[in-house]
Amino acid sequence: MINGGHVVIYSKDAEADKAFIRDVLKFPHIDVHNGWLIFKLPPSELAVHPSDENDRHEFFLMTDHLDGELASLEKAGVTYESPSQQAWGRLTRIRLPGGGTLGLYQPRHARP
Repeated sequence: MINGGHVVIYSKDAEADKAFIRDVLKFPHIDVHNGWLIFKLPPSELAVHPSDENDRHEFFLMTDHLDGELASLEKAGVTYESPSQQAWGRLTRIRLPGGGTLGLYQPRHARP
C-alpha cells in the first residue's frame, strides 16, 4: 500500500534553502545523515492537469489565510510576488535563498 509521497526541490544553494525551510517555514525535520534533512510536509493533495508534455511537476504550499501568511513571511525577510487572483485561488511565489521560488496559494476549491 502506498503510504506517502516524497517531494524533491533541486537548488543551486541547497544548504540555504534547507535552512530557510527549517528556520523560516519551521517545517519539522530529521537529519538522516550529516545535514541531509528530510522535512515533514503538511497534509497535501494531488491534481493531474492536461499537458503537451510529460514529466513536468509543480509543488505549491497552501494556506487558509494568504495575507496573514505573507505578513509573517515578510517579517522574516522573505520576498514574494504580488498575489494574483486565479480561478482556483489567490497565488503568489515566495523567493528561496537559493534563487528558486515556491508557489503559495489560498485555494478557493474544496479540499479533500
